[in-house]
Amino acid sequence: MSTIAENIAKVRERIREAAQASQRDPEAVGLLAVSKTKPAAAIREAHAAGQHDFGENYLQEALAKQAELADLDLVWHFIGPIQSNKTKPIAEHFHWVHSVDRLKIAQRLSEQRPAHLPPLNICLQVNVSGEASKSGCTPEELPALAQAVTQLPRLRLRGLMTIPEPSDDPQAQRVPLARLRQLRDALQADLDALSMGMSQDLEAAIAEGATWVRIGTALFGARDYGSPH
Repeated sequence: MSTIAENIAKVRERIREAAQASQRDPEAVGLLAVSKTKPAAAIREAHAAGQHDFGENYLQEALAKQAELADLDLVWHFIGPIQSNKTKPIAEHFHWVHSVDRLKIAQRLSEQRPAHLPPLNICLQVNVSGEASKSGCTPEELPALAQAVTQLPRLRLRGLMTIPEPSDDPQAQRVPLARLRQLRDALQADLDALSMGMSQDLEAAIAEGATWVRIGTALFGARDYGSPH
């Protein structure tokens, strides 16, 4: 059975090969380790192997792990759906939020971001595949939302995020990812982040310009959804 360190090395090699195939700098693609449902010990093991950025979907679970791992220099990314009553602890305890899909949430994050912390890095989640089950603003709603978020004082709009419909076909995988890149470019704003690509489609995402690939299963193995959130 592979260790987490071995898995990280394998994924980083996949990132390197995919970036080189697309004539991109591998250093321009960040590895975001999706640690939801995984214990703090697994994050500690990943950190020992050189991993610093971790993505969490469930707030209470994330806060407990953050407290347990306070001795480590970690960068925390919130990547799950956001309820209005959860914005304050997210604003207080995370460095990045990838899943902002409406102005009300952005306004609350801005108002509740502590003044002593740097602005919160924000990605706007876009539902590029039009799936009813997925969060995210529509491509049509994006320009107005992005414009409004750039005006909020305690946030820094960095880019866009999507969770496209799964596909095993590499060419089909690239279609919604290319759409997100095109939407980002069309905003004509100084945005440097594209959060897209997971264990199954990271090569397609890197080919289309991903700057964050969100990898869970390939690093930590199958998720245990029996654990409390």
